[in-house]
Amino acid sequence: MDRSIIPRGLERAPLGKFLLWLLPWVLLLGFGLYSAYLCLRYGLHQTNMDNRFAFGAWIFLDLTVIALGAGAFFTGFLLYILKRRELKAVINSAVVIGFICYSGAVVVLMVDVGQPLRAWFTFWHPNVHSMLTEVTFCITCYLTVLAIEYLPILLKNRKLRQIPAFLVFEFNLHKVMYVLAGVGTFLSFFHQGSLGGLYGVLNGRPFVFREAFGIWPTTFFLFIISAAAAGPSFMLLTTWIASKVSGKRLVTHYVYESLGRISGYILSGYVLLKTADTLFWIRDTAPSLGVHPASFFANQPGYTALHLLEVALFGFLPMAIFLTKRLRARLGWLVTAATLTCLGIVVNRYVLTIQTLALPTLPFAEVLSYVPSWQETGTFLMVIAYGMLVYSISFRYSNLFPQERELRQG
Repeated sequence: MDRSIIPRGLERAPLGKFLLWLLPWVLLLGFGLYSAYLCLRYGLHQTNMDNRFAFGAWIFLDLTVIALGAGAFFTGFLLYILKRRELKAVINSAVVIGFICYSGAVVVLMVDVGQPLRAWFTFWHPNVHSMLTEVTFCITCYLTVLAIEYLPILLKNRKLRQIPAFLVFEFNLHKVMYVLAGVGTFLSFFHQGSLGGLYGVLNGRPFVFREAFGIWPTTFFLFIISAAAAGPSFMLLTTWIASKVSGKRLVTHYVYESLGRISGYILSGYVLLKTADTLFWIRDTAPSLGVHPASFFANQPGYTALHLLEVALFGFLPMAIFLTKRLRARLGWLVTAATLTCLGIVVNRYVLTIQTLALPTLPFAEVLSYVPSWQETGTFLMVIAYGMLVYSISFRYSNLFPQERELRQG
């Protein structure tokens, strides 16, 4: 029965081996669900967050996951709007990953809020002066778009295609993919920017406050560009990992190279703008608020290294690899550069959330420390396990990589 559901022309591991692969993820999901239950049942005192550290590991990891999930909207934009046809080889995988990232982020946010039954308050009583209201609306709408884009992937299963109504529905969905790609790009553009702009308007936090360009702080644009740069890199990395785990060749090297080149071009723009933004903050923004930039790192000199790592090791280095033709010709270098780019996103989001709240805003204040509780860690591990389960099942029973059949036959 299991073999009859697997797409024609594709080889998959025996069912017993596949279930054995799923077992640890199911156990991890159970542990995460228990952790989330404790937070919802007994309150957020189960976490190590407090009034001083209201943004903890959940928000940091949510921002990271959402940025990495940008590969979905950006790949769709490049394929359907800019006609980069080679990306058709990874668009299905991009949609699944995007759906996992955004749905997982929404679940963690519901736990973070502490009262998911009142989540509808955001829509019925929106705070029109808050960037988080716009983020909530955009993320919810984009998750709906991703769910609609995910449906054709599921309906392509050969068992489901035997049902005429599903076949017609799947055919009609393909007609509106260009519209969905445009809507998804629009929604993602604004919520990625607003997540960054949220920090840039905090004039009570001189470490992260930025001058406005128009009506938006510079962090608004930096978040958009960094997510667009990391999206193709994350797609490259996940495709390579899926290929290694499955033992199958899923795409041609040209697809890897194209993803790397796109990521490299956008990353070069981001690194230059990030450098200019930092220098302007050091020279003008921080002094205008009566704070010397060096004072933020007086008690924690290691924080300075994070900025240098993001721009140099996780910025200039992968950019140089991606834009060097000789290095792009080797998959090992592409994977290394993609890994560094994704780590750069992790560092950037950490600096803007955890580090921003840890640094003192007054001369006599101390640097705060924060370590997530096991309940916080377990809740996020729940999202990781959920993502692995959804992607593994989708990979087994759907054709996520259209080139796989061609490469196997060739």
